[in-house]
Amino acid sequence: MSGIAIYEQDQLMHALLQEWLCSAGYRVQDGPGAATNVDLAIVSICSPKHAGVHLLQEVQAAHPKTPLIALSGQFRGGLSSAGSTAQSLGVAQVIAKPLTRDALLGAVHAMIGPPN
Repeated sequence: MSGIAIYEQDQLMHALLQEWLCSAGYRVQDGPGAATNVDLAIVSICSPKHAGVHLLQEVQAAHPKTPLIALSGQFRGGLSSAGSTAQSLGVAQVIAKPLTRDALLGAVHAMIGPPN
């Protein structure tokens, strides 16, 4: 397994995501310094309609064949994880913030399976 790249500017949220993923057995890399061959990229976006689109495009360019999960406080709770919002953003899944450990790990497991 190559690992999971996390693109999260908030240091506390980044640390929390890393803790949850590592404690579950996944290998985590910091997004901007991540290798190009990661298994999954998790991208936190502030504004899905504006600046967030540019960040997603940059991450997609850096990891062209890698599935992406977008996180945002702008997504409403109960949003379909792989529905029209995910499709319009060009990502595999979306998760609304605040999120739970189970929601994150469930999405990651669904995308890339259990950690090796």
